Parts: sequence; structure tokens; C-alpha cells
Amino acid sequence: MTEPLLDVTPHQPGAARPEAPDFRDLMSTFPTGVAVVTTAGRDGRPWGMTCSSVTSITTDPPTLLVSLRRGSPTLSAVLECATFAVNLLHHEGRPAAELFASGDPDRFDRVAWRDDGDAAGPHLLDHAHSVADCRVERILPVGDHTVVFGEVFRIETYHSGPLRPLLYGLRQYRSWSTGDRKEGEVR
Repeated sequence: MTEPLLDVTPHQPGAARPEAPDFRDLMSTFPTGVAVVTTAGRDGRPWGMTCSSVTSITTDPPTLLVSLRRGSPTLSAVLECATFAVNLLHHEGRPAAELFASGDPDRFDRVAWRDDGDAAGPHLLDHAHSVADCRVERILPVGDHTVVFGEVFRIETYHSGPLRPLLYGLRQYRSWSTGDRKEGEVR
């Protein structure tokens, strides 16, 4: 039997733990890109939600991690169909980010989208600069969310010109500004 790599002491009952609002405040200081995770149920109905918890895990095989709220109909459809699309939003994608965070049941009636039959979920044509289509490889329930690992099987790019991704931090949307910097230059 091999020794564990880490000796992790589990959280002890009664030990101090940050409150949810304090944790949200902490994470608001960590700007991140904004994505909309989409899928379609077995009946073909599209589902989607705004997600800032997206991380690349490995390049071989190309794998993304998304963290989706338990109880979400989008998560249920992802688990049912075992596919999802990660729509990475560009600087003009704020309306889609807000719409898909709102829970509006008619959100797909209010945005342009496409599902060509090979996609893992709807692609948001006017708001995404790129989309990664993924197959669910593994899930891990953690607290009030489920971490979903998806192997990317296709990437579509929808932008032309300089790329300006949508960012979220300090409870505000912003876009990346390239300004007049040269590649590799740090100011």
C-alpha cells in the first residue's frame, strides 16, 4: 500500500469556517472570464446558465471543468445527455451573461443561437467569441454544486478582429483592453 501524497486533516465540527457572504466577497476580488454553459435535454429543449467557474484541466486529452449549481435544470440536462457547450463570452456578451444568470425561462427566445446537430449544446452566436463542445467524463458533487469534467471534442471560433473577452470581478463586468501594448510587454 502506498502512502497518500498529502496528509489532509478533515474539517473538524465546531471549527471556525467563513460565512458564505465572506467567501463571496473574497472571490469577487478574483476576476475571471465569463461563460454560458449550454446543453439540450433529451426532448431537444435548450438549457443554459452563466458560469464563471470554468477551468482548463489538461491539454491531453483537452478537458474543462465547470462547476454548476445543484438543483439547476441545466445541470440535470447536462447529466441526462452527458454533453455540454462552454460559450466563452466576448466584450459585448454582458446581456447574455445577465440573461442566463436571471433564470428567465424564455432566455433562448431572446438570443441568437445555433445547434447544428454535432454541437454539445447551443452556441450563442452574437455573444460568444469561442465555444468548446464537451462530453461529460466525470462528475464530483461538492457542497451545493457539482463539478463536471468535460472532454473537449470540438472548438468553434466566432470572433474576427482583436479578441476582447468579457471579465467579471468586484461584482462588475469589464472587458480586456489590449490598448497599445506589444506582445509580451508588461507595464
